Parts: sequence; structure tokens; C-alpha cells
Amino acid sequence: MNYRRPSPVAATLLVLAKAPIPGLAKTRLTPPLSPRDAARVAAASLLDTLASMSRSPVAHHVVAFTGAVADAEYADEVARALTDFEVIPQRGASFGERLANAHADAARHGLPVLQIGMDTPQIGPDVLTWAARELVLRGDALLGPAEDGGWWALGLPTPRAARTLVEVPMSTDRTGELTRDAMLRCDLQVRALPRYNDVDTFADALEVAAASDGRFARLVQQLHRSLLASR
Repeated sequence: MNYRRPSPVAATLLVLAKAPIPGLAKTRLTPPLSPRDAARVAAASLLDTLASMSRSPVAHHVVAFTGAVADAEYADEVARALTDFEVIPQRGASFGERLANAHADAARHGLPVLQIGMDTPQIGPDVLTWAARELVLRGDALLGPAEDGGWWALGLPTPRAARTLVEVPMSTDRTGELTRDAMLRCDLQVRALPRYNDVDTFADALEVAAASDGRFARLVQQLHRSLLASR
């Protein structure tokens, strides 16, 4: 009996990421962490996210990247991980512009795009694959709310609606609500994905680490033990 591997989900999985460089990455983790340790946490989160993406059977895996990998923490490992992906540069001055342009670039494959960030390392390939499949089957926009009022995922059947992200204030407690309103104005139905916490503060990092078992969780727990021992 021949076993046939299931066909990949006809979607593009996109992550926006930046090089985890000390002093530039996860600055809200300092204090209590040092800039280097905060960048190490960012690198671990990125590596776990890339690992989940690579195990998600979707047609295309795209990383919109910014920053110099050579200057990053775990530079060799990040560089190796990125070789498994189509890497495109982020374009635009504001974060909203970079989001919109990344969606447009990723949509050149002609498939719906599910975009995530690098701040939710607890989300595994099963969740990503399920969300991509929902995007393809339903044809609606998908929005994954975050605990802080933002969002961890945005799925769009076409890139047209992504242009409205340029006008949405990012990193506020209303970003999720305003993004949803922007999608509705584009005549898209918006379906909610499960709510997750993303990593902004060290308290967030501890909560996310408790809900995961990857590299991020091990590093955050190690750093937490070191902080407690130093008191």
C-alpha cells in the first residue's frame, strides 16, 4: 500500500521579523534583563516561530526580515533557519507600511496570506495549519487577538485590505479593534482566531514560557532562575 503525503494547504504563511540585536530587540524586557539577554529571548522566540512555520504544511513560507543577521544573538542559528524560507526585505517607514508591503509581496504567489509575528513562540504548527486551512476554506479575513489589545495573526484572502493597515495605529490597546474595523470597511467578514498572549514584558515572557516547551521557554526559565538567585 502506497502512502501519499497530504497536499499542502494552498496558502502562504508569512512572518514579520527583525534581527534580534542587543539594544534594538525586545527593549521592554530591560529591566529586568540586560539588552543582550533581551535579544537572546527575541532570538529564541524567532527560532521557535520559524520551527513551527517549517512544520506547517502550507504551500509557501515567507519571512519579511529587517536588520543585520550577523549582528544578532544566535546569528549562525538564525541564518541557518532562514535558509528554509523565502526571505524578503521589509519595505516602508512605519510599521503599518511594512505590514501592508509584506502582505503585497507575499501575495505574489497568488494565494491567501496568513501573517504572524515573532512574539508568540507558544503557537505550534497545528494551530498555524488549522488557521491557514480556515483562511482557504472560508474566504474571510482572520484576526487573532492578543491579550494586550493587539493581534498575533492576520489572514487575508487578498492583499487589497492590507493597505488599510497604514492608517491603523500599531502597538496600542485598540490595535486589534481598529484592524477589525478596517477589514470590515473593505467588505470582508472577519473571523476571530483564538486569543493568545504575546511577549512585550518579562511578565508576558514568563506566562508564555509556562505555556510552551521550546527553546524560548527553556531560556526564559533559565533567566528567571538567575534573576531570583541574584536577589
